[in-house]
Amino acid sequence: MKFFKSLWFWLVLIGLVLAAIVYWTTQKKQALSTTEQHTSQDQTNTDKSNAEKVLSDKNAQYFPLQSYRVGPYAAGGTGFFGGFIDYMKAVNAQGGVNGVKLVWSECETEYVVEKGVECYERLKNGLNGAPAAATNPLSVGIAYATLERSTKDKLPLITINHGRTDSTDGSVFPYVFPLQLNPYSEVSAIVNYLGQQSGGLDHLKGKKIVVLYHGSPYGKETIPVIDQLSKKYHFEVTHIEVPHPGNEQQSQWLKIRQIQPDWVILRGWGVMNPVALKTAQKVGYPVNKIIGNIWSNSEEDAAPAGDAAKGFISITTHPSGTNFPVLQQIKQLVVDKGQSDLTDLKRFGTVYYNLGVVNGILNVEAVRVAQEKYGHRPLTGEEVRWGFEHLNLSDERLKQLGAYGLVQPLKLSCSDHEGGGAVRFQQWDGTKWNVISNWIQADRGFLRPIIEESSHKYAKEQGIKIRDCATEG
Repeated sequence: MKFFKSLWFWLVLIGLVLAAIVYWTTQKKQALSTTEQHTSQDQTNTDKSNAEKVLSDKNAQYFPLQSYRVGPYAAGGTGFFGGFIDYMKAVNAQGGVNGVKLVWSECETEYVVEKGVECYERLKNGLNGAPAAATNPLSVGIAYATLERSTKDKLPLITINHGRTDSTDGSVFPYVFPLQLNPYSEVSAIVNYLGQQSGGLDHLKGKKIVVLYHGSPYGKETIPVIDQLSKKYHFEVTHIEVPHPGNEQQSQWLKIRQIQPDWVILRGWGVMNPVALKTAQKVGYPVNKIIGNIWSNSEEDAAPAGDAAKGFISITTHPSGTNFPVLQQIKQLVVDKGQSDLTDLKRFGTVYYNLGVVNGILNVEAVRVAQEKYGHRPLTGEEVRWGFEHLNLSDERLKQLGAYGLVQPLKLSCSDHEGGGAVRFQQWDGTKWNVISNWIQADRGFLRPIIEESSHKYAKEQGIKIRDCATEG
């Protein structure tokens, strides 16, 4: 009897244990199910939050960057776009442009026209809802190839210190802006400087000038105007081409030695520049008689030539150096925090980098000016175009931006998309550039009829109705 009692006892106990196990397992499954539901809901909320972050780009202004960081012209591309991007980062660190943040993405062109066009088409429609403000390809070839596309898409094409000269005439080219210095102004300012050095422009008569130019649309752009300047001032000019990329120039410099010019204007780009200086030294041509243009004026152009570059003179629209409040601001907000786009921080404040900063200032100011008309919000390319046409960077405004002395005063209009047209001259001392002149202005009065003749011819060929700038506000 005790045995059965004992057996029943154990059976009941086992049953209770099994029931407890079943109950515990059921509760655990329910708990897991609930947790999964919460996890799923949390993931949904996270996805929604991420989606909202993407959608928040609609409250941003987009800059598509057709950049080049590889190839023979990488030094120019990495410096320029490094400065441009760092300036935008500094603006964002201070709350953007009236609360509108700046966003950007890059597409590698390698300075190749076909890739530049591909990049334009890929980037022109904005980023995650943020509208594109303007394109800045830093390439004459790409600028020419995308000019008509930009006009059709109503997207400003910015060609700071380069580009198609007749696009200075905004009545024909409403969406193209050769800011600060078009190629004709560059050459005119150089000739004016050579006139000063010769005792006056009338003393250029009989002088010999060689233009050594890069074998590209950029290099060839100024041939017509310097021919006209030679007729005006009665000097002899010889144009000598250097095929891309410019690694070999022995025959060109032997020809220069044969001509024995009073001056050589170097319209180089990338590796062509230090090779030119080294080869000039080999053939015995004095380096202080070589005048570099706006794309032959950087540390990367002079330093690789070593002693051959000492005494080399070039033009500049902006100085190198970091002793400007805007550069110090970028240093504090971006560089010192390890957020600079530069891979080599020694390039901070160099010519190419500072040009990128200047370009950033001009682009952002155009957005800021346009916002005052259209509202503190992301703008369309058409609205930003209006901002560019109404840029007015006075000395007072430049001081407010911390860019006084870095950027020349600039005022644009419907008819004038250049705005500046002045340069200073600098000389390489073996380690750095030193400014050796005041601002030297191009002969814009002489150039304007040439520009309008070309732009009006283009308008006729393309069936473009010329804007009446007198009636536009």
